[in-house]
Amino acid sequence: MRLAAVLFVATGCLAATFQGAAIAAQGPAEVAPAGARKAELVRLVRQDCGSCHGMTLKGGLGPPLTPDSLKEKSLDSLVATVMMGRPGTPMPPWDRFLNEDEARWIVRELQRGFPSE
Repeated sequence: MRLAAVLFVATGCLAATFQGAAIAAQGPAEVAPAGARKAELVRLVRQDCGSCHGMTLKGGLGPPLTPDSLKEKSLDSLVATVMMGRPGTPMPPWDRFLNEDEARWIVRELQRGFPSE
């Protein structure tokens, strides 16, 4: 009977380990902005980012920010670009205006198809 109890506990530990690994592989949980801040971020992307990337985000001075153009790009790389800009290019850093969770939300929304104002 004791062996059965040990096997039961060991099986439970293995299951918890694999479940934890699966959750970690999904990456950080998405934190969506709420209410007025969400509206501010949508306007920021549509107006401020749109001034270089095109008002429809299909490109201009900057490259397009459409789901097709971003699908092969790393989420973390895109978030870093938003936060830190790209030295030697017109892309400025936005870390004074956004936190990393907001930048991550913006990038995920761009990859899905950014909402209208």
